[in-house]
Amino acid sequence: MTDPQRIHPTYDVEAPAHRDSSPLVPGNTAKSDNGDPIENGNNYHHPPTPPQRTIPVMHSKPPKKKRSCCCKFFCWVFSILLILIIAIAITVGILYLVFRPKLPKYSVDELRITQFDASGNNSLSVTFNVTITARNPNKKIGIYYVGGSHITAWYDDTQLCEGSLPKFYQGHRNTTVLNLPMTGQTEDTNGLVNKLEQQQQQSGNIPLNLKVKQPVRIKLGKLKLFKINFKVKCKLVVDSLSANSDIKITSNSCKFKLRL
Repeated sequence: MTDPQRIHPTYDVEAPAHRDSSPLVPGNTAKSDNGDPIENGNNYHHPPTPPQRTIPVMHSKPPKKKRSCCCKFFCWVFSILLILIIAIAITVGILYLVFRPKLPKYSVDELRITQFDASGNNSLSVTFNVTITARNPNKKIGIYYVGGSHITAWYDDTQLCEGSLPKFYQGHRNTTVLNLPMTGQTEDTNGLVNKLEQQQQQSGNIPLNLKVKQPVRIKLGKLKLFKINFKVKCKLVVDSLSANSDIKITSNSCKFKLRL
């Protein structure tokens, strides 16, 4: 008995091979070789999320306000004044270092009373002769004593007599002795004379004040400066105010002030 004839499929060797182009794992699934980690019960850790860096917010600057014309003007004026003050200070400092200025000194050396008489019309006539010594201690500074000076003698608030200083130039390191006549007439003789007599009996001394106002011009080297005023106040204490007698000065102190 013969075997039944078997029919085998034939393949065309030259025919192109048919390949399945479908992916093994769908793209929307995440599976590993071990299968789905959720289905298999394995612990799966996602990679840590990188820290996010906060970007600072940049705020735009508000527009600058324009300075007003008045503000600019005052700034300019202030700057100019400051420059002038600095320049003046530097100039004064240089002059001080070059000339080394010193204040003049004054003293009352002698007082003579030639007249101190009360008249019948209730007035007092007074004549003083005062000797004043003026010293200029500066090496490079001269002093011009110009016109317009005024010297007065006072007892308390009462002016007794007055006079003036002569015009002269006082050179470097010079000492000048001035003899100054002073005359005056005072009212209310009875009250003033009684007060003077009482003062002399109580203390034996009589206080007097000499006040001097003297315009001068300072000479620095060959440069003559503008006019300024000297003010001198001398406090004296004398033993009496009798006419034609020796007057003794028991105390003498003078203060000097400079006024532009």
